[in-house]
Amino acid sequence: MRCFDAVASEGSFQAAALVLSRTHPSVFAAVARLEEQLGLVLLDRSGYRVSLTEEGRLFHSRARLALRELEHLQSYAGQLASGEETVLRVVMGDICPRPRILGLLSRFFAGRTRTRLHLEYEAISGPVERLMDAEADLIFHRANPPDPRLERIDLYEVNFVPVVAPGFLPFHDIREITPEAMRPFTQCVIRDTARRSSPENFFVIDGAHSCSVPDHIMKKELILHGLAWGHLPEWLIEDELRNGRLISIAGRQIPGRTETVAAVRRRDRPHGPVAEALWTYLETQERDAP
Repeated sequence: MRCFDAVASEGSFQAAALVLSRTHPSVFAAVARLEEQLGLVLLDRSGYRVSLTEEGRLFHSRARLALRELEHLQSYAGQLASGEETVLRVVMGDICPRPRILGLLSRFFAGRTRTRLHLEYEAISGPVERLMDAEADLIFHRANPPDPRLERIDLYEVNFVPVVAPGFLPFHDIREITPEAMRPFTQCVIRDTARRSSPENFFVIDGAHSCSVPDHIMKKELILHGLAWGHLPEWLIEDELRNGRLISIAGRQIPGRTETVAAVRRRDRPHGPVAEALWTYLETQERDAP
């Protein structure tokens, strides 16, 4: 089939032989054997240059698909034999600066096309749960998991700012607002995606009415439309803070918060060569960070 594909693509047995680094007679014999096995005449040899018959044209389109699949299978088998992972499972947490994390992953996997990145998003305690349940090889999330079975590489600092839309609050001095004064106003929070929710409380005011959303993009939309208030990562709202579409209410009573985003993995589990290469790559990023 490879010989037939080369002849069909190159237009002659001689050109196909050069491409395949084989002799002209061996290519001719291989195509003849294929035709005999199939019971089809694939090539019209009556002219100066060989051409595909109608059956040959139809068969060639399917043959090329089969040859590509065979190449993928051979590559896959070689990858399995070498112990190299065919899939790397990565979970991105809700606090991550997505453009930066996606940029890191894009640059790393650009040179590792044989390993497929399986990327998912989880929030609050979801990323760590996925890691501890062996459903992820590595996560990008907050850098404070207390479990001694975990190791981390600190990557970025993310500032969270409490914000409201203009006109959302009736107070004149918004910098001195107390948590008690905010209790009557709807607070938007991120929904925990873990199956076993964490008791941790991130920025939530006790007794306040709240609405939950799956991610910070949706949370930002609700706050922009004056439906709630809440903390948002500064990288996501820089333009809105600059043009006044969002107003920071950070102060002594309702401070902002800084989270460290880290790459986290199990230290008590073996890691394949691609996972180790990614970990080394992330360590390099940490050293090169300003």
